[in-house]
Amino acid sequence: MSLRRRIGLSLLLAAVAANPVQGQERASSVAATSPDSGKVPASRKTLFTSRDAWLAAGFAGLTVAMFPLDRHLAHSLRDSSLQANRFLSDISRGAETLVQPGAIIIGAGLYTVGRIGGWRDVADLGWHGTESIIVASAATTVLKGVLGRSRPYVTSDSNPHDFGFGRGFGKNGRYQSFPSGHTTAAFAVAAAVTSESRRWWPRGEWVVAPVMYGGATLVGLSRIYHDPHWASDVALGAAIGTFGGIKVVRYSHHHPDNFIDRVVLPMHVQPSTRGASIGWTIPVGRESVLQP
Repeated sequence: MSLRRRIGLSLLLAAVAANPVQGQERASSVAATSPDSGKVPASRKTLFTSRDAWLAAGFAGLTVAMFPLDRHLAHSLRDSSLQANRFLSDISRGAETLVQPGAIIIGAGLYTVGRIGGWRDVADLGWHGTESIIVASAATTVLKGVLGRSRPYVTSDSNPHDFGFGRGFGKNGRYQSFPSGHTTAAFAVAAAVTSESRRWWPRGEWVVAPVMYGGATLVGLSRIYHDPHWASDVALGAAIGTFGGIKVVRYSHHHPDNFIDRVVLPMHVQPSTRGASIGWTIPVGRESVLQP
């Protein structure tokens, strides 16, 4: 099978794995934004569902499928002709920089602008995108340290099975290959932004999802291209990031009174003619203004 077909198959598997959550997230967003909803439906209280099991199975299958291809894909993308391609080099570097540190900077900027300007959706997007990166990256960091897989350049792309328990803690990052941190962050942002956008622009999902997940996939490929990661590192990073983004947004909007959001996105409940109205408090001088 040619390299192009192998990469295409990998992207197809990733898309299929991410797809089952779309309908569920859309249904949850509709319930969450319904002004006449007097109580939280049982489906909204569930953090893990059967659809999540299918998503996990899809990503697990993708990761396992990449192991036999690790060495071949590493050698193929490290081919001298591809490495000499300035366009590929520039776009891959740009994609990586956009994620780290770009994603944190953008998220913090959106949050700040939203808080100052009184735009809750903007602040919400900025914070939950950043929170998704933090949560998913924490899981990735632990796995990197425990599994201790050597990066491709350590073994000259010759041994993708070089794992060492606990070896990833230290060693200047040489044994922190599995999973990919950049890919984790990229897919966490993609999942969070896509999930958030369904709440306030459900018709735009067909634009937002391909752009966000396509960009995240580009980041994953760039990590193989630059030689710090194997293909299976990227697959597992995509899984952790996607789960992290989806779960953070789902939990936050199903439990708007959670401690973290009460501090970062301060909310207030007041009576109205249609029942309880949930808004959020924005500091303005010495006073505060309640925003719906």
